[in-house]
Order: sequence, then structure tokens, then C-alpha cells
Amino acid sequence: MKTDNEVMNCGFESIFSTLGMVDAERFIMLLKRDKFDYTQWQKKLWQDETLESLSEKAQQAWERFE
Repeated sequence: MKTDNEVMNCGFESIFSTLGMVDAERFIMLLKRDKFDYTQWQKKLWQDETLESLSEKAQQAWERFE
């Protein structure tokens, strides 16, 4: 299990490498401004998906990276 600092560093590295410096900063500010609730977001994230549809999307994403 990673420490909190390791998780934060990994998260920042992922965000900055994916979005770039400017959009990553914007993303962080949006989370702070909107008082983002990860738990509530997670509950709603897949509510209209089935296991089969998520599996299909995951397979399609995997194939794009191969």
C-alpha cells in the first residue's frame, strides 16, 4: 500500500502528463472551487452502465493502446 504522499505524487504526475501544465492547474482549481465530492461523483459515474457495457468499453480502450 502506498503512503498518502506517494498517492498524491502519482496522481499529480498522471494529471500533469495527461492534461499538461495549464489544464492540470485548471482541473485542480475546478475541484477546489466546486467542493468536489469524489464519493458522490463515483456513485453517479456508472449508474447507466451494465457490467457488459463497461466490459466492452474497457476492451475497446485496451485495444486502442495495444
